[in-house]
Formats: sequence, structure tokens, C-alpha cells
Amino acid sequence: MTRPQVKLTRPALIVIDVQRGFDDAGFWGSRNNPECEANIEALLARWRERGWPVVLVHHDSDNPASPLSPGQSGHEYKDGIDGPADLVVGKRVNSSFYGEPDLHAWLQGEGLSEVVICGITTNHCCETTARMAGNLGYDTYFALDATHTFDRTAPDGKVVPAEELARITATNLDGEFATVVSTAELLAI
Repeated sequence: MTRPQVKLTRPALIVIDVQRGFDDAGFWGSRNNPECEANIEALLARWRERGWPVVLVHHDSDNPASPLSPGQSGHEYKDGIDGPADLVVGKRVNSSFYGEPDLHAWLQGEGLSEVVICGITTNHCCETTARMAGNLGYDTYFALDATHTFDRTAPDGKVVPAEELARITATNLDGEFATVVSTAELLAI
């Protein structure tokens, strides 16, 4: 089956939790998709070139031992992710829609109905935000290759590889909450 070409008018790019603390392999473990950050940077450059809205989200962990805790160097955005943004949201939970300032109110106020989601981690904050965006009625696109995640241990004690978690997230989202797309598809718009 051939997928239709992605056509967007003025989508908001929501870049979630691309923070230095996620580089701490000792804390998080093994990750997938080493191209994630380069893909996000390419999307940011394209959005800024077109004058489309950019939203940067950061996680403010309540756990003082977390690399994402405010005041720690890991809380900062990774190099290449900073720069101009139309909105910067801080959050303490998985969904970017439960942060400050209110993302949904801002999108509505700007008259935006299309969102593109990328960032870290695929199956946590990115997936949760995509599910909520879909449920709130946004035309939601999930840039799978502009996300990454980490291996996780399942309740049965077996390790689920990051690549498998990403594939399952894509399966859960596509056609239900969002359209799963590639960076190349988005750059071709």
C-alpha cells in the first residue's frame, strides 16, 4: 500500500525533552536511533526557515537524583536544540499538554490544528503527547526517526530492546492517534 504524501499548512513542531541528561547511559541504559538528534536539528532548521511555529519542551524532574532535575547540567537542552522558539513549556509529567504554560491553550490561541512531535523518549513523553494531541483533535504527525528511547525491563524481568519499543509505539499510534512519518517526509514538504 502506498502512503499518501504528507501535506501540512502551518504545523507546530513540538520538540520534547531533548536534554543533556539523556546522554547519561549509566542512568538510562542503551538507546536506539543514533540519528535522532541530527534529524531533530534538520526539522528545527526547516521549521525556522519556513517561519513555522516551534515549541520546545523540557522535563523538570521532581527526583533530585535525576539528570533532568532543574539546576543540574543535564536539565539543559542538547547543543543544536536551543535557539528561537515560539513557546517553551516546562513539565513534570509525561504529557507536554500538562506543562506550563498551557500548550493546548497556546495552540488554540494561535489557530494551529497540526502538530509534529519529535524528541525523547519515543515511548514515554513523545507517545503520551501524541496520544493527547490526537484525542484533543489535532492533526498529529509523529516523526519516529526523530525520537529515541532506551531498553526497558518488562515486569517479567526480560529486557525489551529500545528498537522494539519504538516499533510498538509506532504501531500503537499510527492510524489511531497520529500518522507516523519520517524526517525525510517532513523535510520534503
